[in-house]
Amino acid sequence: MADEQTQSPKPPINLKKILSLLFAAVNLVVVLGGAYLVYSGTLGHKTPAALDEELNKEMVEFRKTLDEPAIMYNMDSFNTNLEGLPRRFVRVEMSVEMHNKEGFEELVTMGGQGRDAIMRILNGKHFDDIDSVQGKLKLKNDIIAYLNDNLKRGVVKNVYFTKFQVQ
Repeated sequence: MADEQTQSPKPPINLKKILSLLFAAVNLVVVLGGAYLVYSGTLGHKTPAALDEELNKEMVEFRKTLDEPAIMYNMDSFNTNLEGLPRRFVRVEMSVEMHNKEGFEELVTMGGQGRDAIMRILNGKHFDDIDSVQGKLKLKNDIIAYLNDNLKRGVVKNVYFTKFQVQ
């Protein structure tokens, strides 16, 4: 018994203090890890240096594509009725400007399908829709949008009306 009394009792373990220190250490590690990720993702990111020679070469190639003469496809005239009363008749001749020769060949082989679609677009218009300049521009945009949606390789740059008569 004397041994038991001479030994000093062990102080109780303070669990709150240990958990607080552990939480602070984990929190510090997480904050430093997040700061590193932000730094490496934004400020520490080094953009790859593009050589001036490569950029000049790409610019020259791009300018060559712009300098190529336009490839025009003159479509046969369209004669159709407009929607609405009184009955109106429209006669349209147009040229389609293509971006490249592949697109031109694709448009030529499209043939009747493209003409039919343009005819349906014209049939769906009222006289008031195409009477103004804005209406004609909208008609051009509708035709360009349809042709570009249906061409796989080609791109239509513009449509020019060479003759536009409404009776």
